[in-house]
Amino acid sequence: MAASTARNSTNLRLYVLAGVFVFWCAAISVRLVYLQIFRYGTFEHRAQHQQQRTEEVSPRRGVIYDRQGRELAMSINVDSVFAVPTEMPRPASTISLIARITKQDPRELLARCESAKTFCWLARKPDPEISARIRSLNLRGVYFQKESKRYYPKSELAAQVLGYVGMDDAGLSGIEREYEDQHHGRPGQMLISLDARKQWFGSVEKQPEPGENIVLTIDEKIQYIAERELEIAMEQTKAIAGTVVVENTRTGEILALANRPTFNPNLSKEIRPERLKDHAVSDVYEPGSTFKLVTIAGALEERVTRPDEMFDCQMGSILFNGMRIHDSRPHGLLTVSDVLAESSDVGSIKIGMRLGEDRFYKYIRAFGFGQQTGIELPGETRGLTKPVSRWSKVSIAAISMGQEIGITPLQLVGLISTMANDGIYVAPRIVAATTRPQSAPQQIAFHPANEHRVISSLTAAEMRQMMQGVVLHGTGTKARLIGYSSAGKTGTAQKVDPATHAYSHTKYVATFAGFAPVNNPAITVAVVLDSAVGLHQGGQVSAPVFTRITQQVLEYLHTPHDLEIAPSRQVLLAQAKANDKDLDEGSPDHPGDAIDVADASATDTLPAVAGGSAGVPATMDSSAALSADGRDARRSAISNAIVPAAMHQQITATRQYRPSPATPLATMNSPILSSNGTVVLDVEQGGIAVPSFIGKSVRSAIELAESSGIDLNVVGSGLAREQSPAPGAHVPTGARITVKFGR
Repeated sequence: MAASTARNSTNLRLYVLAGVFVFWCAAISVRLVYLQIFRYGTFEHRAQHQQQRTEEVSPRRGVIYDRQGRELAMSINVDSVFAVPTEMPRPASTISLIARITKQDPRELLARCESAKTFCWLARKPDPEISARIRSLNLRGVYFQKESKRYYPKSELAAQVLGYVGMDDAGLSGIEREYEDQHHGRPGQMLISLDARKQWFGSVEKQPEPGENIVLTIDEKIQYIAERELEIAMEQTKAIAGTVVVENTRTGEILALANRPTFNPNLSKEIRPERLKDHAVSDVYEPGSTFKLVTIAGALEERVTRPDEMFDCQMGSILFNGMRIHDSRPHGLLTVSDVLAESSDVGSIKIGMRLGEDRFYKYIRAFGFGQQTGIELPGETRGLTKPVSRWSKVSIAAISMGQEIGITPLQLVGLISTMANDGIYVAPRIVAATTRPQSAPQQIAFHPANEHRVISSLTAAEMRQMMQGVVLHGTGTKARLIGYSSAGKTGTAQKVDPATHAYSHTKYVATFAGFAPVNNPAITVAVVLDSAVGLHQGGQVSAPVFTRITQQVLEYLHTPHDLEIAPSRQVLLAQAKANDKDLDEGSPDHPGDAIDVADASATDTLPAVAGGSAGVPATMDSSAALSADGRDARRSAISNAIVPAAMHQQITATRQYRPSPATPLATMNSPILSSNGTVVLDVEQGGIAVPSFIGKSVRSAIELAESSGIDLNVVGSGLAREQSPAPGAHVPTGARITVKFGR
């Protein structure tokens, strides 16, 4: 009995022990199942967080090409340096050695690595010599990773256009910023794995996907010409800033866009914010006399005047709404052509008054002012304009001579190109296309967009004639070329002092914008110099820059010469030289508000064309004017025909001699010695005499043009009513003659 009880007690304890063991095993199993199945994801994530670190690898940004396929911005592989602090035997000394090479603060670098523990960058995308020096030290815990670094092989060339990128390869300015999404690509990944002892043992990389390439309309060679000549002008004039824009007149392609001051995008740490500004699209300034082109073109288009109509400029002074406005020098009776050539503010005001406010504002908007051009660059401003409802009593006078309105150099180029492009405005563009990365060559076709007619072909032809007159005998004589005809307009505007909000008497913006050749324009060039010291007129400092750039670009483009090159270079030098005092322009008076109070609203609607005009100025017929002013027949001929510079009857280093009615004929027939000793030479007029197309049918006119060796631009149908140049004018072979037909 006792033995049986003891045995049962022993079995019970065994059963209890077995039960406890089974329960313990079941609990362990349940726990393992819970951890391995239900909590697997959580623990795996925690393990990866402790054992692995993922770093982003920059993708290869697309290449930026010029129009000829030359690389302007590209990405290269460089060795970035990183560390695993737990593997470094003496982190402080290791970091100190590297900081000495990379020129970083060793304490800051050490603190960054101690806080990271498993991974830290020591040098991101350093120069090859720096990474080579670090590699030669063979330091434990220091490793290298290939990364893509942005490189600009031409350094400062087109810096404001291209822009630059930050350390993370994000575009921060220029095209790099504007096309960031397409251009950046998709980043890759670098996986750093650690074992239980915090030892780095391997990495797995996900390769990044490259971004799209960008093809610009810029030509690297033309860009270099523009930047070199602008740099020379900046040194000579001591200007604080300068801009040059070169455009394909017909298509709106920007061939060069130069800015000074500039920067080197390869040295991103040394870039100062003020040097990033693209003055061509971001600067707003009063255009001064260059805006007289809008005034006169609108008046011609509305038929309220004609190129040979005479205006009394009242010896360079006019009283407008109680304010006296002066020209830079006295002018008497001037034709509309001479108003532009001599840059008379009084004459421009009278023409603007005849045009009227509503019609004037219509052409301001039609030429693209007060609105963005849409060019593919960040930071473009729309300029400063005011709707007619906000014009003051003197606004029409101020705007007629280029005050109380703000424009950009790019908008000015659009205005000049419209005159040269037969009256058709074509929006400027700087990106030809974007393409996917390919090893095979790709053909890129540029298609102009956003074009519309602003003025008729006849008005455009008349404007080209008058703009050539500016170069031949006006304020732009320093813009003459060798072997090419040229046309343009000078402009000089006082700047607004930001401290006083009044016009400065020492700071000016000097401008010259023009095109060449005149009868078949290939390029449009605008030169803007800000605050030149000493000589500061557009015809004095900007026109010579236009000449140097345009001459070189036309030769580079193999543009055929439209003028015979004189055998003696001395004659050409005498022709191009002019008295700086004679190139003065711009009124010292400011009847309107400064541009900082103008309204830049881009939502203004175009006004309807209003009939009639106020303030019709006094005019005289041509014969009376010539006898009163003593002008010779040469200038009136220029207003009727485009006459190349080499075909003119007089070539002079200063203002051409104009005999008064009392001058003896014997004096007129002999060479004239000016006060500075320059001899005025009489040369024989050449070229083709333009026949009369008036009254002929289209077919007869075309046959006559072919037999005469000239190109005919037909406008309308029926019988010929008007033509430009006028019959009898002399033009080069192949020149374009515009004939307007009607019924």
